[in-house]
Amino acid sequence: MGLTFFKNTVLITVILFFSCGSQTTEKNRLVSDSLLEEPNLENPLNLPLPREETKSNKKKVLINTGELRIVDEIVTGAEQFPLYASFLKNKNVGVVANQTSFLENENQHLVDFLISKNVIVKKVFAPEHGFRGTADAGEHVKDGVDSKTGVPLISLYGNNKKPSQEQLKGIDVVVFDIQDVGARFYTYISTLHYVMEACAEAGIPVIVLDRPNPNGHYIDGPILEAANQSFVGMHPIPVVHGMTIGEYAKMINGEGWLKDKMKCELTVVEIENYTHDTPYALPIKPSPNLPNDQAINLYPSLCFFEGTFINAGRGTDMQFQVFGAPSLLASKYTFEYTPQSNEGAKNPKFNGQLCHGKDLRKEPRLNKINLEWLIDAYNANGKKKDFFNSFFIKLAGTDKLQQQIEQGLTAEEIRDSWKDGLARFKKIREKYLLYP
Repeated sequence: MGLTFFKNTVLITVILFFSCGSQTTEKNRLVSDSLLEEPNLENPLNLPLPREETKSNKKKVLINTGELRIVDEIVTGAEQFPLYASFLKNKNVGVVANQTSFLENENQHLVDFLISKNVIVKKVFAPEHGFRGTADAGEHVKDGVDSKTGVPLISLYGNNKKPSQEQLKGIDVVVFDIQDVGARFYTYISTLHYVMEACAEAGIPVIVLDRPNPNGHYIDGPILEAANQSFVGMHPIPVVHGMTIGEYAKMINGEGWLKDKMKCELTVVEIENYTHDTPYALPIKPSPNLPNDQAINLYPSLCFFEGTFINAGRGTDMQFQVFGAPSLLASKYTFEYTPQSNEGAKNPKFNGQLCHGKDLRKEPRLNKINLEWLIDAYNANGKKKDFFNSFFIKLAGTDKLQQQIEQGLTAEEIRDSWKDGLARFKKIREKYLLYP
């Protein structure tokens, strides 16, 4: 009897070990904020959906501490079709997408891939720069039809930033898959807000296929003030927010930022093998004037020049990697370039004029916003009264930054004024993080 009891005890222990182990090691990569979630007849207990085996390739990356680490390849939400396939089955689907909505493991655009899987894609909604991502910043993009698939295209820019209820008519679910770069004034997160709001009004669920934030390794900048809300800054967050677009969608919902504090029925398909400190090289440029990783990293610092008369590299192939103007002192700003009309900048500042400036293409990777370049250019241009334009305050989200520069404050003195706001934001941000 004692031997039988011992054998049964060991057997129960082994069963419990493997049972508990299977529950704790399998991560559910679907994060849902759904308020009105209907029972899934194919998965009534809402268990983690089965995932196809994916080949996990190891690679060496240099993380932000300077350490060389071997990590698994990042797998975006879009590349994990088994996790969201059941949400789309027999549904009329709207897709919010652009040229970055690409599945590397399938070598195919998301829209083409979904159609190949017999998903009923009824409409594609395209943000600033259009579905193929070639339009200028701020350029009006017309509605139309995708020549490859025949799917109707609806522009979410210009006068139609938010999908109308008529445009959403007949849509059962909306899939959002756009690569963000982690800066408040990059308008794809504003498009996300309006899509979530329109879908909340229509009772349509939204599925965000999450993608890495290439500037997700830091948080910095002044917090946007409500008086300066615009399409280049809709929420009380810093310039660099350090969140993926999926995490940001959860924050929009959780903080009640939609109209009348509505809640969108939201599901986020998480990224696999991602942390905020993992560098991510974008396989496709997210917009015409962010051509490479260096431009993306410098963008939160150099975009402030868009609110001044300084050219930030538009009209060259060095967009957001150089800055300059004809009036900057050639003795101090020895780098020279001449902007010309090109894709994404049909009429750049100082088109055809020689600019004296600074070449930042070999600058080390930034872990904070660089204000020195902006302050130095303000002090060196000789036209201080004409330096800032009305767009600067919208980009900064506050009128204080311009005032501080005009008053002669140093970069460190300005940065000190951000500390309390950043500390409050970081506490709020913690509630919505999906990745370490």
